[in-house]
Amino acid sequence: MYIRVCVCVSIIYVALEFPGATLIDFYSRKYKSSAPLHGGGEELVYHRLPWKEPDAPYLLEILYEDNDVIALNKPSGLQVLPGGLFQQRTVLTQLQRHADNLTASGYQEPHPVPVHRLGRGTSGVLLCAKTKIAKSRLAAFFADGTSAVGVCRMNDTQQKATRNITKLYRALASGVIIEDEVFIDQPIGLVKYPGVAKGLYVASPSGKPALSKVVVLERNLLSNSTLVQVEIQSGRPHQIRIHLSFIGHPLVGDPLYSTDGQPKFSDHESVDESFAQDGFYFHEAAMCRIMILSFGFRGYERPEKPVPGDCGYHLHAHHVVFSHPLTNEINEISAPLPLNLHTVEESKAKKVL
Repeated sequence: MYIRVCVCVSIIYVALEFPGATLIDFYSRKYKSSAPLHGGGEELVYHRLPWKEPDAPYLLEILYEDNDVIALNKPSGLQVLPGGLFQQRTVLTQLQRHADNLTASGYQEPHPVPVHRLGRGTSGVLLCAKTKIAKSRLAAFFADGTSAVGVCRMNDTQQKATRNITKLYRALASGVIIEDEVFIDQPIGLVKYPGVAKGLYVASPSGKPALSKVVVLERNLLSNSTLVQVEIQSGRPHQIRIHLSFIGHPLVGDPLYSTDGQPKFSDHESVDESFAQDGFYFHEAAMCRIMILSFGFRGYERPEKPVPGDCGYHLHAHHVVFSHPLTNEINEISAPLPLNLHTVEESKAKKVL
């Protein structure tokens, strides 16, 4: 009996749709015209390969914590949520361990989860909620900021006064930015891209609104780079990387985005976002994750082209101001700057200390 199938995907499909059935049982029922089984039946044996994740930082500094909120200083190289090759070495896993320690110490059982994301190569302040109500309110704060992007950028002061969350980043951009201040309102959308199941976010006229305010802190003519502060009102994936790339100043060391907000390898086509979420690409990513968790498959082969999770760029979530989701008090949290994102004056002051 010959069964021409992709064993990996078939195992997952059968496990999800026909629990308890073997591959042989499933195909014998589904394709009744196929050659019948003879004797006592056949057995498919799968030898599970060991799962080993790539190395990743594991130390998380807690910048702030109360009964509802915890703010972490995420290191570059640590993924926030499980995905791809990283299923255990993530911020979420470490948060769960922290919650287990709190529970063991007699605290009411918390369920901390990140309420926004930072790219794997991005470091800095990551806000997390410890309760369901804190999660829903913080998520609403982020959503409100993103939905208000359509308002004219000239009302920036007024918008800031009514915003519940303000996020400031430090970044090292390539080239010398001439203007002291730049507003970037280029929409961001999805394109099909090899190695990225849900599609790649890029600058796209048909994408969703996004707004970044870039302020030049220091220009370095010798290294042909510019140290900038970036304030983002919206929270589109990879927004700062895409926007700085769009104005011709991609982040120093960015392996993915080149210029015009596009990847260095641009043989891609647009993707309808609902399709990316509900169609083949999302299903494919989910199947791969189930394969990893349930069956121990080694995971994806390393894509030939750069992908969003690749590190090397210099981007740090430096300062976050937010209204506490329960008390409405204004909280300000800062994550110490990496040395290469200090201004000359900041470096001198640090040496004096």
